[in-house]
Amino acid sequence: MKEIVRPDGTLDDRLIWRRDILYTGTNGKRVERVYVSPDDSYIFKPLTNESQLGQEAWVYENILKGMSFPVIYPQLLAGSGLAASENSWQLFEDLGPLEHKFEEGAALELIAHVAWWHALPAEHLQQQQLLGPKPFIEDIAKQVMDRRRRNELLDALATRFEDAESVLHQLESLMQPEFTALHWARNVISHGDLHLGNYARVKGAVSVLDWEHAHLNSRYWDLYHLIDSTHPVFPKAMTSELREELLNRYLLHSANHGIKLDAESFKQGYYLFTALFSLWMVLLIDGDLQRLAGVDGKWSIKQLQEQLKETLDNLEQCVDRLVTQS
Repeated sequence: MKEIVRPDGTLDDRLIWRRDILYTGTNGKRVERVYVSPDDSYIFKPLTNESQLGQEAWVYENILKGMSFPVIYPQLLAGSGLAASENSWQLFEDLGPLEHKFEEGAALELIAHVAWWHALPAEHLQQQQLLGPKPFIEDIAKQVMDRRRRNELLDALATRFEDAESVLHQLESLMQPEFTALHWARNVISHGDLHLGNYARVKGAVSVLDWEHAHLNSRYWDLYHLIDSTHPVFPKAMTSELREELLNRYLLHSANHGIKLDAESFKQGYYLFTALFSLWMVLLIDGDLQRLAGVDGKWSIKQLQEQLKETLDNLEQCVDRLVTQS
């Protein structure tokens, strides 16, 4: 398999029957489905994010294989090795065309897996410089509250909350150091980017893709991305009832793995985490829409508007739960 990749990390077209582009990374490099014959294909993934240099190969070797994960991920078949450079690459098992449509059953199945890997010992990973794709929640919260003080959030929230200022004040009042220290502790293995585009049902079971962002984080990080994160390409309608069902399933499976969490405190922490993350996303999406100035970009204006609505829906639901619990 290595023969189809040149020393410079590019594909040798002389040995390839067909190439299909799946997506383009932040550095312009393309992840592709590569056919070496009509019936034999692989997923070719060059380094698509410079900050993740060598991380996915390390995660496969030391976490997925090293910690005996169940086979819920595509197999890494070949690569340029752990001594990575900007020309690094990997060849993965091709799971076939995947449909990333939200399905309640798949989410419930996946959250049981999340509870399992969150229960794994993670202390030995503290010294590893593993990076996630976004700032940590404490940095996100600071950015949100800084923008709140400059009144940049109020207009975006005015359509959903009669008194947006009081909502923001309530969220800020919940951010007590003893509460956030308990719930935001970065002490579990996190996939890092567990949105709908990174998992799918394959032959009846859920598979999880793209482990390049795996790192240590709060248990809420994976839960937020699975339940409440939004994406312009992968719409997902969430309800308060389903959110509760998913959180209860996580609590149940965590207890089965020896991690017993106080349900009320755990859920309050989740709603606060998600409300703050959703506010941050509202600012990002609103900024994208303003920069587009009526002209479609990487994502269309319609996609971003729908993502903004979905994010505000989730925010409103979580704020309602916080109010009910207070």
